[in-house]
Amino acid sequence: MAEFDPRIVRVGIEIDGKLKMFDNLAVYATGTKYANSIQNECEVRIANLDKPTRDYILTETSPLNLRRSPKRVVVEAGRKSYGTSTIIVGDIITSSVSQPPDIWVTLKALTGNFFNGQVVSRSSAPRATVSQISQQIAGDLGLDLDFQATDKVIGNYNFVGGASKQVGKVGQMGNYNAYVDDNTFVVKDRNVPLKGTSKLLNKSSGMIGIPEISVYGVKVKYLLDNITKLGSELVVQSEVNPTANGRYSIYKLAFEISSRDTPFYYIAEAYRI
Repeated sequence: MAEFDPRIVRVGIEIDGKLKMFDNLAVYATGTKYANSIQNECEVRIANLDKPTRDYILTETSPLNLRRSPKRVVVEAGRKSYGTSTIIVGDIITSSVSQPPDIWVTLKALTGNFFNGQVVSRSSAPRATVSQISQQIAGDLGLDLDFQATDKVIGNYNFVGGASKQVGKVGQMGNYNAYVDDNTFVVKDRNVPLKGTSKLLNKSSGMIGIPEISVYGVKVKYLLDNITKLGSELVVQSEVNPTANGRYSIYKLAFEISSRDTPFYYIAEAYRI
């Protein structure tokens, strides 16, 4: 596949408030995304950045830098035939650099980490819907809202604390999955997949190895695509382990991506529907 449909891996780094994209460099990225209030995490290694960019990153993300401003990293990946999609967006929390001659910069990032330190005080009308409260939270976090849950009325919503902590509070308002996925705040009914995101997964569509049965459903590894999202549906078809066959909703999505080495896949853990 790689010979006829080359992979594309791009990394964007926020420099002085503007996102600067880097192509055609050696990149290795790993991370995990969660369909709950746990922050998505990633580690990105990128080789031979230009010196001004490298110096900026190392200086701005140093614990000695007391200026509070978000320093964002964006990883995009895909193939030439369909282009790239966003794999993860995160706020850089640490950076380090390797010895020459090939100078690798390693970035560690968490989704929405900057807003942990933004204290907010919020209260709603005596009777407000979950969708209204979610819209307010999305505004606090600078995110779009994707609300696919069964709405209901909440009485006297109050919150004081780090802005991103409100995500977990929404998850406690009902039988919901509430989480941040890149630039979107998602609220959906628990274990119900996002609309319009179904992927048929079998040996012909990129499945690697045999799906494993887990306590909650299934764990499966497959080639990176432009369909899968955190919370989306997987329809598993396995000839070797037919017990795993069925429909699932992804609650944990790990990835391992390289621009020049073998890894280019997702590892999804999903609830059985």
